[in-house]
Amino acid sequence: MKIYLETLGCARNETDSEELAARLDAAGFEFSATAEGADLAVVNTCGFIDAAKKDSIDRILELSEDTKVVAVGCLAERYGSELAEQLPEAAVLGFDDYPDIAQRLASVLAGDVLPVHKPSDRRLLLPVTPVARPAATAFVPGHGEELPPGIAPASGPVLRKRLSGSPSAPLKIASGCDRHCAFCAIPSFRGSYLSRPIDQIAAEAQWLAEQGVKEAVLVSENSTSYGKDIHTDLVALLEALEGTSLEWIRVSYLQPAELKPQLISKICSSSRILPYFDLPFQHASGPLLRRMRRFGDAESFLGLLERIRKENPEAAVRSNFIVGFPGETEEDLQVLADFLSAADLDAVGVFGFSDEEGTEGNTLSGKVPEAEIAERVEWITSLVDELIADKAASRIGERHQVLVEGVEDGKAFGRAEYQGPDDGICVLDFPADVGALVWGRVSDSNGVDLSLEA
Repeated sequence: MKIYLETLGCARNETDSEELAARLDAAGFEFSATAEGADLAVVNTCGFIDAAKKDSIDRILELSEDTKVVAVGCLAERYGSELAEQLPEAAVLGFDDYPDIAQRLASVLAGDVLPVHKPSDRRLLLPVTPVARPAATAFVPGHGEELPPGIAPASGPVLRKRLSGSPSAPLKIASGCDRHCAFCAIPSFRGSYLSRPIDQIAAEAQWLAEQGVKEAVLVSENSTSYGKDIHTDLVALLEALEGTSLEWIRVSYLQPAELKPQLISKICSSSRILPYFDLPFQHASGPLLRRMRRFGDAESFLGLLERIRKENPEAAVRSNFIVGFPGETEEDLQVLADFLSAADLDAVGVFGFSDEEGTEGNTLSGKVPEAEIAERVEWITSLVDELIADKAASRIGERHQVLVEGVEDGKAFGRAEYQGPDDGICVLDFPADVGALVWGRVSDSNGVDLSLEA
């Protein structure tokens, strides 16, 4: 039986898909590179914001025209029976179906009607006290669950089968979140925060290195909280990962309010942990951030950036911002624009607020009309595009190391140490093999993308 597995959404979904692939591989399923060549298409959906939900639904409908479809992932987990009712073209499976995914897909292929997944608040599956969570028996994707007795993953000692040959791979360090951001529903369907043990993460990191991976991108909903439930911290994890064969280690999603001096120092001083800070500030207006259930303001964020750059002047910073949150005034928006102009960020994502069921933001007064949100997004995005293009142009003449990720039209391309997976690319004017780490001098820029010469 051939399966086509497609992943939508974030890097955390990528790791979940590779766990599913390992389970299916162990059960004898084969994998197809295209939906046309498969008996069944599995779509690992995203359920974060409206645009992502629409993309997931559109893709399910598109695939269902030619083959049977199963929806898994965040949208399936979050909406379950509602999604199944609206999309009779697809079977819908939740996270609790993952341990038996091979049996579930075999049933779908046999024409069986599966029980409808009924969503629940996954925060209730784990104890309130973080240190009590590791002993809980609730299923959490990516946390070392065993295969059925007598079945071993063909992919090796970890429950993961790589679905691409990229020299960069996400590495999940934790799942869930304990924060209460007013705009975010993720904790309700991803659950409370749960760290993976250091030895488990390090073993997977070494396995990835042996598969040809040069860069591991550490992913979670909140990496700065790592270890709070297992009596350790992110610094200890990074030290353990330095003992593996990985050449680049990149940390994603660091909460600004939880970023401690010793972690800044560790990231800024290591030869293999990239001096790269993914800091989702979300806004810069202090009053609006409080309304979002966030901490900080423009002044404190600029102070944090100054501390980082004092430790390492070459440190790169990317961030995300939400505009149009209920109660956002023109003054708030100007504070954000002024902050962006002063912050000298390397990469920025701008999102318009959308109401999310089950969140505090959905209940707040002061809603900004959709047309106004679109105008604000356009303004801030145009400002960001200009600022980021100027920052990229300022790198002309600098020498940087690049991880080569592919070759297109005879040109090798990849990312420099200050570029995360969504932060632009470097195009080389000299030959290089995929997976190589090469040095080049920046000769030109085009928006966020750079050209490098030998």
